[in-house]
Amino acid sequence: MSYQEKRSLVSLVGTLLISVLYGVFIYQRYPTGIPETSEVFKFWGAALLLFVPVQVVFKVILYVLLNVLNTIATREEEPEIADEMDRLIELKSVRNFCYVFMIGFFLAVGAPVVDLEPSVMFLILLITFVVCGAVLDISAFYFYRKGI
Repeated sequence: MSYQEKRSLVSLVGTLLISVLYGVFIYQRYPTGIPETSEVFKFWGAALLLFVPVQVVFKVILYVLLNVLNTIATREEEPEIADEMDRLIELKSVRNFCYVFMIGFFLAVGAPVVDLEPSVMFLILLITFVVCGAVLDISAFYFYRKGI
């Protein structure tokens, strides 16, 4: 298995793991018994804003661990040069990410239009972030396995 495939799988597992842990953390702190007030909006806004840095920090730690363990196991460094195939795979993976994000974004924006609670909009956005990250990693792994 190539380094890029390992990186995609580690990123996918990391995305799913941190998302589940963060979801449990958010669920425990959700203000129950309060109708849709500014407090609930404040809660969801903070939850979404905190989710991105948590994901970034966790991914950086995972990539460092992957590099260290991969170097110890294979005695090879991370490839520093990205060729045209790497760039093309990255572009196609990001394209898939953008498609999924746009679908999720429009679903989230459409939720209040069909009289769903505003919390549903934030939940859809949060789930969209997780699914987009998974689609990005799965696409990269698929394209590295299959080829372009």
